[in-house]
Amino acid sequence: MRSPGTEKGVRSAAQRRGVSRPGLTNERLVALFFAAVIMFTPPFLGIFNKTGSVLGIPVLYFYLFAAWAFLILLMALVMERTIEDADDEPVEGGPETIGANEPDQSGGRR
Repeated sequence: MRSPGTEKGVRSAAQRRGVSRPGLTNERLVALFFAAVIMFTPPFLGIFNKTGSVLGIPVLYFYLFAAWAFLILLMALVMERTIEDADDEPVEGGPETIGANEPDQSGGRR
């Protein structure tokens, strides 16, 4: 007997998105960390240490807050994708598998 969702043409959301490697989230978070290190090093900050303003805010301050907000946004996107991928895959020992091998009331197997 087929389990639900194994019919031809039915794929999980993780398969549709092409997520296939475990640990991809960790790799993305490490990449974000290194991007943040580069974005906030003094030589890179020196590029934005100029006179002038953007929307009335000094360029350096605008860059610091914009880069910070951008990194938070990217981290939220990475983590949201992780939560969605985790929701698509049943957890071993989760409610879908508890009692799967126990006989039902009629004496047969589920």
